[in-house]
Amino acid sequence: MRNAAGLRVLEADLAVRGHVLAADLRAALGRLDPRDLALHGIRLLGRVEALLGADQPHQPLFRDFPDSVPSFAQALYSGRILAFLLAQPLQPCLLCGTAGRVGALAACGHLLCPDCLDRRTAADAEPGCPLCGEPYPRAQPYAEPTREAARPWVTQVVPGGTLRPLRLGGGPAEQAADAEALVLRLLARATPLNPQDRADLAGLLPFAQGSPADWLPERIPVRETKATVLAALLRAGATRAATLELLPERLSTATDVLRLLWAWSGAEPDLLAPPRRLAAVPRPVRRALLARLDAFEPAVLLEDLGRHRQAWLRAGELLHPGEFRARHGGVALAFDALRADRPGDGLPRTLASRVEEALRAGDTAAATALLLSRPGELVRRLHQLLRVQTDRQLPGLPVGLAEGLPGALRSVGPGPLLGAYGRLRAPRTAGERRSYFPRARITKVFGRNDWGTPVPAALGDPVCALIEAELLRRSAQLPPVEVAVIDRGLADLTVPFAERALSKALVVLPRGSVQPVPAGARVRLFVHWVEPDGVRVDLDLSVAFFSADWEPVGQCDYTQLTWGERAAVHSGDYTSAPAPDGATEFVDLDLAGLAAAGVRYALPVVFSYNDIPFEDLPKAFAGFMALDALDGPTPSGAPYHPGAVRQRFDLAGEARACLPMVVDLAQGRAHWTDVNLSASGGLHNVDRHADRLGLVASDLLAHFGGGGRASLWDLARWRAAGTAREVLVRDRDGAVSAFRRTDEESVMDFAERLDGTSGLAPEELGERSAFLALVHGDLPARAATGGVYRLYPGPVDESAGLTRLAAADLLAALEAGR
Repeated sequence: MRNAAGLRVLEADLAVRGHVLAADLRAALGRLDPRDLALHGIRLLGRVEALLGADQPHQPLFRDFPDSVPSFAQALYSGRILAFLLAQPLQPCLLCGTAGRVGALAACGHLLCPDCLDRRTAADAEPGCPLCGEPYPRAQPYAEPTREAARPWVTQVVPGGTLRPLRLGGGPAEQAADAEALVLRLLARATPLNPQDRADLAGLLPFAQGSPADWLPERIPVRETKATVLAALLRAGATRAATLELLPERLSTATDVLRLLWAWSGAEPDLLAPPRRLAAVPRPVRRALLARLDAFEPAVLLEDLGRHRQAWLRAGELLHPGEFRARHGGVALAFDALRADRPGDGLPRTLASRVEEALRAGDTAAATALLLSRPGELVRRLHQLLRVQTDRQLPGLPVGLAEGLPGALRSVGPGPLLGAYGRLRAPRTAGERRSYFPRARITKVFGRNDWGTPVPAALGDPVCALIEAELLRRSAQLPPVEVAVIDRGLADLTVPFAERALSKALVVLPRGSVQPVPAGARVRLFVHWVEPDGVRVDLDLSVAFFSADWEPVGQCDYTQLTWGERAAVHSGDYTSAPAPDGATEFVDLDLAGLAAAGVRYALPVVFSYNDIPFEDLPKAFAGFMALDALDGPTPSGAPYHPGAVRQRFDLAGEARACLPMVVDLAQGRAHWTDVNLSASGGLHNVDRHADRLGLVASDLLAHFGGGGRASLWDLARWRAAGTAREVLVRDRDGAVSAFRRTDEESVMDFAERLDGTSGLAPEELGERSAFLALVHGDLPARAATGGVYRLYPGPVDESAGLTRLAAADLLAALEAGR
């Protein structure tokens, strides 16, 4: 092979970035001539580096990090692979994908499990590596270190420590099919798309083939997403006419029309902020929108317009309903009422006002009767309804609720259902702290004491049972599979919510999720930013330390570069970050040293010291690395080692202070918070915000730790029980139990049994159809077909028959209408 040395260098460069070539991709690259290999290799490395944040220079202020460069390609790759095996032995076999049973071949360093090695050795008189053909000695095929075999069911992987397999993609036809399938999955999401998904949708829409009537789903659960895709299709000349024909059935409320106008104008269709200017609408589109508004019942139209009065007044200047008074008189009259000097004139009493009046009077029966006509509003007000029932000491559930709720639940999306489910199932006490996440483009949290009457279990439990029964009913409507594999560790991952304001991240953790802190003695935090031309931007990476009772005990920031016995060390304070290189700050944390010094909680924070919002920066991101040796440099000798990056997330939005996580040193767990603090006026640092930091962090841990949020374990358990007769449950220690549903057992009883234990032994997946929901993708499943959710990458990613699912896809599968 003419380019063998170049391919080996590429493998070495990928290994130090935490990635490895799968066999199919390596073979395809090996067939390229050296010049093309160099071109594609540089592009591949660039994309991996951008993903990890390594595409920017990272130089600490105190430049005392050693540096060394290996001299030749073979030693470079082999040395890096052996370093990975020493730090984390459970790596994927490059041939079969099994993690936990691998060694590095002495001749070339490629990772192979004993089973694949034995088959290769037995088949060839002079065995060679199945990837590169390099001969290896029969007597001792592996280079040191070698690892004992372990069953694939009982692997235990350090989060982020497994090399990420890179698979070969398909040809143009397969790429178009994959793009269309991903578009359909994004459109089916039951929660607003996060920034990365919105960018993916915009990039993939042009790949959709044919008329929108042929592929656009009849139901798109999230109205913002629906407005975005309809606006994009209307802008494209090739699809405008076909899309106009779809508007009457796709725009189900007047607010849908308003969202479409916002998206058409390039604004976010969440209606949280008006566009700077409304873009002109072509006359055919304007006629279609007015016709759709005119088709609504006058009272419903007036109520919808009244919800967003100022926005509709601006939209009226664009639609000019008065010009079409003869054809669409109802729309013109509605806008006349909206423009009245007193906005209430001509507008009917809304359902919300009538519900409030009934609740103030303690008439829960009347409120229930009204709310049953609006199932979504009923679910959102369930807690309030039951609280009033408790306050008035009325017996049992409100009149009509037990009879009407099951039918009403069928038309409500999974997000509101799970919100009510979590709120009612968790025990509550009077005066407890409650956290609120207002609808916004950046995530902020507000806390207060809730002195309202707690809803007793006697009222909450029956409602929770009805909600769970509805979600299980929907799960049972999903396509069946032969086997499901689910991790109990999914209980640490919350169901996604408020994804609109989620930070774009390397590992997409739902807000409120908990994960073990990286193994090893040191964690290195980092922040990198580039300031815009002509504006000085001073970001500060800081860590605030708190005791077990949330008393401040110290900090590590630009005012205190070291803390304790060097348990925390700051790299130095940059006060500007001019392009193109920008600036990077680091903080090294010795977790054991911090705990020994009396620290219970460590709160990393990124402040914009001089009050420039993150959204004004052309580039800004933060994250952390896991370092293995307390007294040594990173493996590459540089301060920023991409292969050690465990999390990287963007700093974005109209925010100036970000609290990404709370580290509980006593439990060795990190709580992913991803919230922004209210901040204004500049001079932002730990000293100024310490008290509020502690209060916000304690509120968040109480909010997510009390069972008040449904988890991915709930979703996975329900889906497994509803779709598979056999379920394999992997415990936190790696042990696997098998559960098999009996013919007499209901789906609800089977789901409840999955929370317990089983003495049945598991069988291998083989070629069966499967649903997998895993924390770590360390399960070899090359022959399996179906769908897989995994938080961390691994050998399961190599399976061509398994469709990758995001957490939001698990939620979308429970959408109403099933």
